[in-house]
Amino acid sequence: MQVEEAKILLGFPPNSRPDPSQVKAAYRKKVWESHPDLFPDDQKLGAESKFKSISEAYSCLESGDVKGQRYSRAGVYSRVVKTGVPRTYASAKRGNAWLIGAPFLLIVLGTIGLGGIKANRAYTQQKQTFPSHNPFLP
Repeated sequence: MQVEEAKILLGFPPNSRPDPSQVKAAYRKKVWESHPDLFPDDQKLGAESKFKSISEAYSCLESGDVKGQRYSRAGVYSRVVKTGVPRTYASAKRGNAWLIGAPFLLIVLGTIGLGGIKANRAYTQQKQTFPSHNPFLP
């Protein structure tokens, strides 16, 4: 659905730029007028199609989608990733991920390395203090 069609369907002039609150208020008003449950059985089919077109117009104006592009308040078009985060933020986050992971990796490797040395020292000390005559123990 084109943006101009959506504006006309919700009662706005085609060249206007309504606020999200105005769009929401117009949508609620139109939905209340055309809800299929308010009409008799013979008129429900027409009311249902009008209701669906009003819902589509609202989703078009609410999200600001124009053929897959999102329109920002500043008047600049930017491509948005499926998660809803602009690519500039996603690529910056991905590029600096090693800065976050490196300290944790160093802590884990240091703990394993120093822990092994300490365990070996304790084992050697215990072996010298309490010699075992069991042939199955090292």
